[in-house]
Amino acid sequence: MKMTLGDFLKDKKVLVMGLGLLGGGLATTKWLVKHGAKVTVTDLKTKKELAASIKALGPTAKKIQMTLGQHLDSDFRSHQIVVVNPAVPKESPYLKIAREAGARLENEASLFFRFCKNPIIGVTGTRGKTTTASWIHHFIKQKFKKTALTGNSADETMMKTLDALDGQTPVVVELSSWHLELLPQSQKSPRIAIITNLYPDHLNRYKSITEYALAKTNIFKHQTKNDFLILNKKNDWTKFFLKQKPRSKILYSNTSFIKHSVFDKKFVDQLGKHNLQNLKTAALAAHIAGVGWDLINKTLPTLPQIKFREEVVYRHGQLTVVNDTTATSPDATIAALNRFGHQGQTLILITGGTDKNLNYQDWAKAVKKNIAEENLFLLDGSATTKMLAELTKIKYFKKEPRLFRRLDEMLRQALKNATISKQKTTVLFSPAAASFEKFKNEFDRGKQFNKLLKKEVA
Repeated sequence: MKMTLGDFLKDKKVLVMGLGLLGGGLATTKWLVKHGAKVTVTDLKTKKELAASIKALGPTAKKIQMTLGQHLDSDFRSHQIVVVNPAVPKESPYLKIAREAGARLENEASLFFRFCKNPIIGVTGTRGKTTTASWIHHFIKQKFKKTALTGNSADETMMKTLDALDGQTPVVVELSSWHLELLPQSQKSPRIAIITNLYPDHLNRYKSITEYALAKTNIFKHQTKNDFLILNKKNDWTKFFLKQKPRSKILYSNTSFIKHSVFDKKFVDQLGKHNLQNLKTAALAAHIAGVGWDLINKTLPTLPQIKFREEVVYRHGQLTVVNDTTATSPDATIAALNRFGHQGQTLILITGGTDKNLNYQDWAKAVKKNIAEENLFLLDGSATTKMLAELTKIKYFKKEPRLFRRLDEMLRQALKNATISKQKTTVLFSPAAASFEKFKNEFDRGKQFNKLLKKEVA
């Protein structure tokens, strides 16, 4: 007999590990309290650091216990369920204490899947998952007006979305590898699962790329023969996924039965080849979910621009500025360079940040091919040190590298270079690295960039 939400949570002692600053822990805490759990929040950040999140809890703050500025072993021994924030590594000694004490480990994705009655379209991958998920949602809502998109926004968190669902309409969920680590707890997978691709990433979190890939396989672990798995035939890791013997029907987004207009050359020019791949995937998923090809093709001209993903944030005269702050790996910036680095214009790159134990060899070659030395602006950080080393190896520098400690200074100088250029110029902000040495996260980094840009071009 399937456990109801009431049976699962009512009067249960639940520990939320990580209230955080991004909204996920906040929404989960509110949802747990709403459904009858006795909640304690534990976070290594102090009360002062979490002031905004605590304030946002509103009346819920008075209904919970809080252990802030530290974790206590006793909390992990005394709670029946521990809900884990994505930032917590699975090797955490506190999670080991909880397991040994018999606690059930969950995260927002496992809870969402456990209690969601709607058909789920789940999207994961190293690159393109947010764009693909957003475009699937764009196509789906043309037929299913009550559809929802969740998993990729602090405003539309999984737990907030869950209680608003109608139990019938397809829902699109973006899933990170961290979400997927505990998804098997729900004993459920999406009806349509998508892995856009796999590239080296998060190797500061995972021992190897294989371990990272195995986390991704959880998206199809509990699929049945009536479900669908969409893979990218051109990605090197697709063979690895097939070796895990998925039970679902396997389709490839690269196949030719997708209607020809989806492949229209104008979309290649506008979106870049990697985004054309995302478009094919989104169209195929929406079609499987019940949206006709004619409706998909009709909706192509209104595809939404995805925030902070190769987003054009300023265009005036000869100058275009692109905010690609969510490019947190070298592969993401290579894709952006391939899209914007064409003849007939000047391309200026603002890049650099925090290392995730990634390799910058191919990134350096792409920079050398697309960016003149005077148009490369580097924000210092642990990844930037590796970037400099790789560029030096291939004899890129003839002068001292332009290395900056502050984003405002480097943006000002980059825009100055743009005004000197006598042809069309694109300033591309694509860090190819994480952001934690100078910013809260990549979204904070993107917002700060836009704010600084507004000041400079006012």
